[in-house]
Amino acid sequence: MSRPRFHDPAGKRYGIPTFPFRLAPTGLATRRQLRARGLRPGGQAVAAQILWNSRRCRTGVRAAYLYRVDQARPVRPMTPGRWRAHEAMMRARRTCPACRTDAGYCIPTSLGMCVTCAYPDQQRAA
Repeated sequence: MSRPRFHDPAGKRYGIPTFPFRLAPTGLATRRQLRARGLRPGGQAVAAQILWNSRRCRTGVRAAYLYRVDQARPVRPMTPGRWRAHEAMMRARRTCPACRTDAGYCIPTSLGMCVTCAYPDQQRAA
């Protein structure tokens, strides 16, 4: 059996410990995995990485950084001020700049306005 291309637990080849996709040791997790457990990296440095081949990026190799679970900290709770800021931000994303109404969904950046304003002829026909 040949050794996987991205297997470098000592970090000699890539600078930090590197593991192939789905072969990371226990005790390490990505940001998304930490968040699912109610944790955050908490200022710690990247402990390792996962590399895998992918056609979705220009270089052909994608990476996911891993953090130590034992050094992770709990996620900070949302304060009333943060909730107000979040609601204001989402309100701005839902407000159409053309008709100044709340569309009820986030305005697509590709259109720059609500669907009703972007395609007025198709909305009247329906």
